[in-house]
Amino acid sequence: EELVADPNVDLVYIATPHNLHAEQAILCMKAGKGVLVEKAFGANAAQSRDMLDISNETGMLCTEAIWTRYMPSRGMIDDIIASGIIGDVQAIDANLCYPTTAKARITDPALAGGALLDVGVYPINFIDMIMHNAPIARIESSMRTYETGVDAHNSMTFYYENGVMATAQSSILCHSDRMGSVWGTKGYMVCQNINNVEAIDVYDGNHTIIAHYDVPAQLTGYEYEVASAAKALLEGHTECAEMPHADTMRIMELMDSLRRDWNLTYPFER
Repeated sequence: EELVADPNVDLVYIATPHNLHAEQAILCMKAGKGVLVEKAFGANAAQSRDMLDISNETGMLCTEAIWTRYMPSRGMIDDIIASGIIGDVQAIDANLCYPTTAKARITDPALAGGALLDVGVYPINFIDMIMHNAPIARIESSMRTYETGVDAHNSMTFYYENGVMATAQSSILCHSDRMGSVWGTKGYMVCQNINNVEAIDVYDGNHTIIAHYDVPAQLTGYEYEVASAAKALLEGHTECAEMPHADTMRIMELMDSLRRDWNLTYPFER
């Protein structure tokens, strides 16, 4: 409340646990402040919709801070695929796993803890960015429950209407290689660390590296989303082009559907 009352504050970066995002973003927007809201944007689609409704009512910027959407690596991946060097994309695979059960917010259902909202959102977004909002025909998934009731490890398969099949995994129990791979009819590409792509290797059909791309040096990686949000705020926009409201809502609704399949609800949703 003190922060949003400060006339020198124009933009607030909300990086609290997922369950607090909606309440705090709405407080900020009603006080005339733009908000950059950490992923997952909300604990569920209903909370996310409430935030975007207030954004529309107040005319204040409200954008999701999933940094991979704003980074230069996103355009690099698109350009490589568009070049045709790996042929027609047939499959995508992505994962992000860290052993983080020692952190209280990660295992607490009341804080919307678990793998999906904390790390699973990254492989989902990695796939979604490559597929450019293509419609999904069906989803198959499975989940291993942590002792507190949140999802500890999950696996997802997305079957797209255009025939592409994409798989994703996330976990709070173990380390993974964090790789993102795109498999095509002529070859494939491998992105090192989908959480913050460091380099991209392109292979031909004989598994020989035919191209290597280093991602430009960054300050922290957060600068791109902050710059985009500041620019949008100055121009009077309510969303950023890199992560428009429609994309945020589609991802949140997708994660809600996964949790429904797992019979996973948070205490505040019951």
